[in-house]
Amino acid sequence: MTLSFAPDRIETWPLAKLQSYARNAKAHGADQVAKIAASMAEFGWTVPCLVAEDGELIAGHGRVLAAAQLGLATAPVIVMPHLSDAQRRAYRIADNKLTELGAWDEAMLLQEVQELLAEEYDLDLLGFSEADLEHLLRDSAAQDGTGAVEGEDETPEPPITPVTLPGDLWVMGKHRLICGDSTSAEVVGKLLGDVKPLLMVTDPPYGVDYDPSWRNQAGAAKTRRTGKVLNDDRADWREAW
Repeated sequence: MTLSFAPDRIETWPLAKLQSYARNAKAHGADQVAKIAASMAEFGWTVPCLVAEDGELIAGHGRVLAAAQLGLATAPVIVMPHLSDAQRRAYRIADNKLTELGAWDEAMLLQEVQELLAEEYDLDLLGFSEADLEHLLRDSAAQDGTGAVEGEDETPEPPITPVTLPGDLWVMGKHRLICGDSTSAEVVGKLLGDVKPLLMVTDPPYGVDYDPSWRNQAGAAKTRRTGKVLNDDRADWREAW
């Protein structure tokens, strides 16, 4: 069996001459195109586009979109005149599907990623999402015992003789920190001294009258938490401040 050596036929065409296939079944989202563009900027245009004689793309739709994003004017192409119309349509599908059939060797992938990370290489150029990379590295850390296991926080043992006691006040430049009950007017007064606060940013579990039902009324995504928090608005806490 003899196969033609396609790289011998690489040509350079104006980007404007390339035509997208109207029935291309492989969608290219903005995030994917951005990743392809970043890869091309880093590694160069490593894979030529495959085209019919009239310039209609057979393979390389994503690369053409990325090239336009990068402001390129030309593209390397290989003309495939020997393919019939049916073969061109079949190859467009096969070219995308065949790459999906392989599975990752997770251990080998992790080793490569960790070595690149140690070299401070930009992992965004690998094409993985940030969530996928975090999942890969987190699972590895959990398995070898070097990372925290999700859901199992380490709680240190309290000291026999506490260092910090209620009423202790630290002054750190313009900042003041007190150990005490934030609902106590006496504690708050000791903390503030003669200063009158202009803004308080807090998220206490009291006095919020929590009722998320407005989200559904506003047309936002529905939530299972549609009930109110019981006894959550029993007192007026403003006097404490």
